[in-house]
Amino acid sequence: MKALVLLSTYLFISATNTYAAPSPKNDQSYPVINGCEIKPETVCPHVDLSNTNLRHADLRNAVLTGANLAGADLRHAVLTNVDAKGANFQGANLARVDLRHADIRGANLQQANLMAITGWAMFAQGANFNDANLQGANIDFARFSKASLHRANLTAANLEMVWFSKADLYQANLTNATLQEAKLNDANLAEANLTGTRIHYATFQSTYMEGCTNCPFDWQK
Repeated sequence: MKALVLLSTYLFISATNTYAAPSPKNDQSYPVINGCEIKPETVCPHVDLSNTNLRHADLRNAVLTGANLAGADLRHAVLTNVDAKGANFQGANLARVDLRHADIRGANLQQANLMAITGWAMFAQGANFNDANLQGANIDFARFSKASLHRANLTAANLEMVWFSKADLYQANLTNATLQEAKLNDANLAEANLTGTRIHYATFQSTYMEGCTNCPFDWQK
């Protein structure tokens, strides 16, 4: 009986003094490209990220002013609230990127693929979208004043309440797009295609429409 009691006591003490391994630290490392840490809120003005693989990168709230992202693969990346004023995205692949509230004023997006992006309330004043693909883009409430969109593909894009004031949409394809309540005052729609485009309550004050297909030539000021 005494031996049984001693054994029980020993087992109890052993159990209470069992070593517990410390929990591993949750250290998260991020890739670094040309000195720029690829992570949310990173600050990398004028960094060279051209032709890099940034698929699914999380760069929300990042500062990329004047950065070179020409030819970069940014598919499915998160760029919400990013500051990329004056950045170069020429030829970059931004398909399905989240650009809500992004500031890309004055940026170069010539020949970029922006298919099905989400750019709600995006700031793109003065940006260059010549020959860019914005098919199926969701960019309601965005600002495109004085932007250049020569031959841009905006087929089936959601452009509700977008400001296109003084924007240049020469030969742009807006087939089946939604322009409800959009502002196209003083814009250039020469040779653009608005076949099937929804324009309810959109304004076309002093808009140039020479050679445009299905433009509202009889729009009342």
